[in-house]
Amino acid sequence: MEYLQIYRKMLLIRRFEQRVAELHRAGQVPGFTHLYWGQEAIATGVCHWLTEDDYVVSTHRGHGHCLAKGAEAGRMLAEIMGREDGYCRGRGGSMHVADFSCGMLGANGIVGGSLPISTGAALACKLAGDGKITVAFFGDGAVEEGVFHETLNLASLWSLPLLFVCENNQWSISVPVGRRQAGGGPVALAEAHGISACEVDGNDAVAVVEAAGEMVKGVRQGKPGLLNCQTIRWGGHHSAQPTRAYRTEEDCASAEAACPVARLGKRLVAEGEATEEQLAAIEAEVDRAIDAAQRFAQSSPLPRAETVTDYVYYEGRSD
Repeated sequence: MEYLQIYRKMLLIRRFEQRVAELHRAGQVPGFTHLYWGQEAIATGVCHWLTEDDYVVSTHRGHGHCLAKGAEAGRMLAEIMGREDGYCRGRGGSMHVADFSCGMLGANGIVGGSLPISTGAALACKLAGDGKITVAFFGDGAVEEGVFHETLNLASLWSLPLLFVCENNQWSISVPVGRRQAGGGPVALAEAHGISACEVDGNDAVAVVEAAGEMVKGVRQGKPGLLNCQTIRWGGHHSAQPTRAYRTEEDCASAEAACPVARLGKRLVAEGEATEEQLAAIEAEVDRAIDAAQRFAQSSPLPRAETVTDYVYYEGRSD
């Protein structure tokens, strides 16, 4: 397994999110952003097993999924900054990045919104018989939505090539999972619908890669699966939400102590798979890539007011 490349992708996501946070504080990013830092091992570990043609449907916290699936950092940052050269011409922003060319069907601002879309995509894969699969990323808050049970039911009934990935970061918005969920959590609920499921430490990149590999293998055989990745959200629900009103200092510190990027780096060095010099070189390379992404985004023009409805409404086929 080439874990150095996985480390690089995780670090790219981390540095991208740090830059988004900096630009948001500087007033260059409109609206709120829901940052993915601290969860990099999940998107990277799952997407490692996907082809460019496989589909991914994301959430409001979707920057990491986009980058892991192959989206360009420059066009993503342009989109988040509301610029014309963004993936959605600056119309979607942070929560609606999409890149169909690499199978990213889009982030989604609706809790659980990825689930019905992914079910339709997985059904299309099955009907086409083209070997593609679909992955639905969602948070622990989506488990409490009715659509979660509906899509589990359909995926099981129709044997869809669909992998459910719960990024269980414990807090939904501001209420701990133990005060919100009954029934044994995502794994028990999936198994109740006849779907194979397992739980994994979402902060351990190696564990995620191994578990996702087994799950993807089954999904390609028409056996839907669910992977419950236990992680801890860093910071607030979004970039402007304070955390100290409902989280202790110890909780926030434990989240950062479990950093998946640092954890994988230390493991690679300890096992002789990489040197400190190699990791430093990767860090420098990633920093240059993020700097280039920022230059690209900032050089992109803002949409003109008279184009506000462009790319929004379908105008019919030209033929």
